[in-house]
Order: sequence, then C-alpha cells, then structure tokens
Amino acid sequence: MQIFAVRMTSIFVTIAVLLRIFSNPFANVFQKKLTGSYVHALFVNFATYALLAIACLTGLLFMPPAGILLSAAFWKWSLLSAICGALGNAFLVKAVEQGDLSVLGPVNAYKSVVAMLIGVFILQEVPGWTGVLGVAFIIWGSYFVLDTTEEGFSWQLFKRKDIQYRVAAMILTAVEAVFLKRVILLSTPVIGFVSWCWYGAVFSFLLVLARRVSLKKEIGKLGRRQMLYLLVIAFCMGMMQFSTNYVFAYMPVAYALSFFQLSIIVSVFLGYSFFGEGQLLRKLLGAAIMVVGAVLIVMAG
Repeated sequence: MQIFAVRMTSIFVTIAVLLRIFSNPFANVFQKKLTGSYVHALFVNFATYALLAIACLTGLLFMPPAGILLSAAFWKWSLLSAICGALGNAFLVKAVEQGDLSVLGPVNAYKSVVAMLIGVFILQEVPGWTGVLGVAFIIWGSYFVLDTTEEGFSWQLFKRKDIQYRVAAMILTAVEAVFLKRVILLSTPVIGFVSWCWYGAVFSFLLVLARRVSLKKEIGKLGRRQMLYLLVIAFCMGMMQFSTNYVFAYMPVAYALSFFQLSIIVSVFLGYSFFGEGQLLRKLLGAAIMVVGAVLIVMAG
C-alpha cells in the first residue's frame, strides 16, 4: 500500500511539473497579446491576482480550520513571498510587453543559477563539479539565444529595458520561491496558494496606486476579446502557481526550478508560432543546452 502511495505521488508530481512547464509560457503569450492592446502592464498584473483572489473565496468553503493560520511565521513568510511575487510578476508582464518570448523565456533559465547562489550564501550548499558545469551550460546556451538579438550577446544587450525587466523578474521570483517553500512547509499547498493570491492582489493593487494607473480607464479598454485574454491569463497563472506549490511540497526548490526550465523550449515555439519570432533553430539549440545545464544542477544536488 505504501509503495502504491509513493508511485501515485510521483505520478502527481510529474503531472504538476508538466502543467507548470506549459502554463507559464501560455500565460506569457496572452499577457503579450493583452498589453499589445495598450492595456497597462500593472493593471494586467493586478487584474490577474484579483480574479484569482475572487476564485479563492469559493475554495474557503472546503478548507478545514487550521491553527497554522495563527502562526506569526506563516504570515511573515506569506507577506515576503507576496511582495516578491507581485513585483516579479509586474516586471515579467512589462518584459513580455516589450520583448520577444523566444528570448525572454530562455533568460529565465538563469533562475537555476540564482537559486544555487542563494543556496551557497544562505544555506551553505556548495555545489559540486556537476553544478558548476550546469552553470557553464546555461551561460553557453544563453549565448546562442541572446546572440540572435540586434545587440548580440554583449553588455549592450542588458541595457535593453525588456531584458532588464526580465532579469529583475527572474531574481524576484527566485527569491519568492524560497519564501513560498517556507509558507508551504508551515501550511499546505492549497493554503499557500490562497495566501499567494490574496496577498498578491493587495500588493499588485498598491503598485497600481503608486504608479497612478487609472483602473476606470484600463477597464474601459477591455472589449470582449481582451476580457477573454484576461481570463485565460488568470487561469494559466492559477494553474502555474498551484502546480508549483504542489511540486514544492515534494521537491527541493532548486530541483523544481531546474525542471521548470523545460518551459524554455515551449516559449521558443510559442514565440515563433504566435508572433513570428525568427531564428527558431538557433534558439532551440540554445534552449536545449540551457536545459542540459539545469539538469546538471539537479544532479549536483
């Protein structure tokens, strides 16, 4: 019976990883389509969290009372995770608005590197030679992808706003992942998801206020097609986050983040299919090399 339970858990974790791999790039596609309709990126960010927060209200009916919700540690880590998540997603939407999916997706592979560095300085997890080799593969693969840009693989490239936004989003979401893991350990994947949605809605709304984005004006831009895009984004983001929480409950963060980098290949294909982004084969080669690097980092653990 125990062996059956372990096997079923492995199957569910695999399904969750696959859902995470596909849901994130598809959310990026519709974020790009929606911001391409001149809807403000911060409004898209807030509306996504708000829709998910409203959806979570029905989920409360099925959540048993838990003393863990009174834990100060739970609220502290939820707060820190939400701040990083809301800021990271805001930067991500802005990056997607201005850049190519087939370039921005592979940049996210550096999240594995960030996670490993956090492990060195905070958790004292010093990587072995396979981990270092994995970092080298990620940098090598990124050369093939980023060299397809007008600036080429150079420091000049990082002066581009879309790349700067994507790097900021990557760092913030990598830190968020560590904090979110603490939330899940103190509660459950479901409770962690609800707190992520609600806190995210609050802080993304504060970002809207800080930048003086008119909600009335942005809502006025939403036609039937834009509303559909927004619903699809919320669904994909919800699927992405819930599957992430489930995987975090059974797998170390660094390992999970490395597996999630398989979405790089999906991003390259979607960028080509939806937006006609060129040099597909070269980008796929770079993405494949970066995925090998992510796998090596997993092996290093």
